[in-house]
Amino acid sequence: MKNQKEVIKIKYSNKTEELKKYSQMNCDQIFKEFESSKSGITSEEATKRLKKFGKNEILYHKSKPWYTQLFKAFINPFNLIILILAIVSVITDVIMAEGEASWRTIIVLTIMVLLGGLLKFFQEYKSNIASENLKLLIKTTSAVERNGNNIQEENIKELVPGDIIHLSAGDMIPADIRLLATKDLFLSQSALTGESEPVEKISECKKIITDKITPSELENIGLLGTSVVSGSAIAIIISTGENTYLGSMKEMFMTTRVKTSFEKGIDDVSKLLIKFMCIMVPIVFIINILFKGNILESFLFSISIAVGLTPEMLPMIVTTNLAKGALSLSKKRTIVKKLEAIQNFGAMDILCTDKTGTLTLDRIVVQKHLNIDGEEDLGVLKYGYLNSYFQTGLKNLMDKAILERGNIEGLINLQNKYVKVDEIPFDFTRKRMSVILDSTDENGNKNLEVITKGAVEEILSVSKFAETNKTVVQLNAEIISKIMDMVDYLSSQGMRIIAISKKKLREEHVGNFKIEDENEMILIGYIGFLDPPKDDAKEAIQALEQYGLKIKILTGDNDVVTKKICKDVGLEVQNILLGNEMDKMSDQELQIAVEKTTVFAKLSPVQKSKIVKALQILGHTVGYMGDGINDSAALKQADVGISVDTAVDIAKESADIILLEKNLMVLEEGVIEGRKIFGNINKYIKMTASSNFGNMFSVLIASAFLPFLPMLPIQLLIQNLLYDFSQTSIPWDHMDKEYLVKPRKWESNDLKKFMLCIGPLSSVFDIATFILMWYIFKANNLGMQSLFQSGWFVEGLLTQVLIVHMIRTEKIPFIQSTASAPVLILTFLIITIGVVIPFSYFGKIIGFVELPGIYFLWLFIILIGYFTLTLIVKYFYIKKFKTWL
Repeated sequence: MKNQKEVIKIKYSNKTEELKKYSQMNCDQIFKEFESSKSGITSEEATKRLKKFGKNEILYHKSKPWYTQLFKAFINPFNLIILILAIVSVITDVIMAEGEASWRTIIVLTIMVLLGGLLKFFQEYKSNIASENLKLLIKTTSAVERNGNNIQEENIKELVPGDIIHLSAGDMIPADIRLLATKDLFLSQSALTGESEPVEKISECKKIITDKITPSELENIGLLGTSVVSGSAIAIIISTGENTYLGSMKEMFMTTRVKTSFEKGIDDVSKLLIKFMCIMVPIVFIINILFKGNILESFLFSISIAVGLTPEMLPMIVTTNLAKGALSLSKKRTIVKKLEAIQNFGAMDILCTDKTGTLTLDRIVVQKHLNIDGEEDLGVLKYGYLNSYFQTGLKNLMDKAILERGNIEGLINLQNKYVKVDEIPFDFTRKRMSVILDSTDENGNKNLEVITKGAVEEILSVSKFAETNKTVVQLNAEIISKIMDMVDYLSSQGMRIIAISKKKLREEHVGNFKIEDENEMILIGYIGFLDPPKDDAKEAIQALEQYGLKIKILTGDNDVVTKKICKDVGLEVQNILLGNEMDKMSDQELQIAVEKTTVFAKLSPVQKSKIVKALQILGHTVGYMGDGINDSAALKQADVGISVDTAVDIAKESADIILLEKNLMVLEEGVIEGRKIFGNINKYIKMTASSNFGNMFSVLIASAFLPFLPMLPIQLLIQNLLYDFSQTSIPWDHMDKEYLVKPRKWESNDLKKFMLCIGPLSSVFDIATFILMWYIFKANNLGMQSLFQSGWFVEGLLTQVLIVHMIRTEKIPFIQSTASAPVLILTFLIITIGVVIPFSYFGKIIGFVELPGIYFLWLFIILIGYFTLTLIVKYFYIKKFKTWL
């Protein structure tokens, strides 16, 4: 039988050959192969093909069917012990029964299994369904041509082989495609090849295809998992979902997700409790054999103790908390794609964001269009308008603003006088883009010229001349100084500035345009844009800073504009670091710089990602908010990647969380929710760890000094079930306001200190109960063991259930801080059930007897003493360690 690696290799090889075959076909052959045409397939045909090929998605982790989840809900240590008890009960009470067979114990055990398993199943199943439904709210679409020239946006999951799609900058390649027509198309294939530089793709394969060529090197093939950096294309889908090149290798990409510090902490807790269990159970077993002699009874008691020490509810508590948090955020227009990201929301102490649309209104308008002499000049706007109109890349807000202003100024039909010949698309290295246009003047002469727009420094670097006083002169130091003074002045007014240049080309130049042609340009002027600050940006920044978040601005814009915007919104700027300065730094120097810098300007996409990584190395939990192509690398690198529903596809795909509106105030809600979730999970962990640590001492002492078992195995299991049930309301509890004001990270040493200080307190009062039952109520012999067990069952359950109210807050419970209604109701319900059980028929079945009324007076005194001592220890613990939860 072939191993998995061989199977992957065969699938990969077959897919590679298939892609090479399609690469060599001409358009007519491709259309015939897929029974399609230039105008695509019909909607009816698409429906048929969707049934045949399935949805266009790769399932790395298939959702388990409900019946599998139901089965797994019953597979845990708790039910394993109950099964053993049931087998023993069948043997002793049915098979070997001297009189009439008794099924009472078996029925009780069955009910316990059903209650525990169904409770866990319904909580986790409901949580999983809720989180999956939220993911459906975020859709990535593709422009599809169906039914004859009818282009419409379709969910990429609904795409099928034979579909004709239209691509532009910022789009994800939604499936494996064969390019039919391209215009300056550059794809990022880094997700598949690791190469950071974009690769140009064309519609015809010019390379000689050999065995050594990989699918990513095929010039007219685009692969699922890549994205469009610039340019545009029309393509036909040749394979979808699991049948794609990426799908054939999905096992190679199924890497284990890196766990958050909180998840690692939860694992540490589980391991710690299991270690205690492994030490505790053998000791209890040996002590009980030595003192009581009954091997079977001692064995069952010991493994029942093991169940009590097992944190079997922890996964359910974590899942429910996260799902509840995701649902809560969805009501506040925030969609969580990855549940684990909510944990990092609470731990996040630095938020990196661009200023556009976050601090500003994201409504850019042209404020100035000036020539070199600083005069309003329609000619400058005219050339900017032509560049923005004819470029085929992603039209950003500045392009739209230029076109809108041009229409107002009467340039609406200007494009009709020009024919686009070619284009040199924008990239983040050059920070400029050019269009080559052909026109005919009034005398019938042909004019071929290149029009370039971009960052002022970049346009100056390729310009040799300038147009001043309607005369073209050579650029010199004086003119450049004059230009930069004007640019600095406009920037200080909060304007973003781009420069415009032009150059005439010779007619024989046609068909051979390249980046090198952007030289010896004539600088004609610049366009200034204004994007006013948001009215609520100042309030939002203050709110986030109150919650302990530092905000850092990472932008491709210049530093002067960014500084002005920061001042307007009340963000204090400590230092400014530019992209070119950053390139000269070592990793160590960068780490020192990022800690004390507020504004990072003129950055490339790679530099944004490097800044995020440097902050993470320094121990920060970093959030990044962005919506552009240049943000995708930083979004992936961040602990919490945040984008918006209107972002380009690649940004949405890279993000963990999607905002339905680009607003910092919405982030405040996410931070608060993340900290609530951390606090509620931490309550359960600290409560369980300290309670179990204390129970160890209680059981050891009871086993050593009592002539009988302090509780029967079934009694221990029922106590454990009731305790577990009482904790299911924790995800619905609230946190004190004081707890929410600073970032929360997992500290494993804190848990150990907490266990050692708080755990033994319960043992003090367990021992007090032992003494009470032994001396006051004379439950000190085998004939009175049921009374002893009843008394310790009630006291043990009540202290365990009530301790959550002591641990959930730094304040005095019920007086200064009260738990939520679900916690209070469930606490009261479980206490009532625990007190009633010894008086019930069910209690008699499992070996309990009625407790005398005076017992409850003593119990009240013990509980008051427990509360008082815990409050005293809590006060000194907080005073010494400056923390509680």
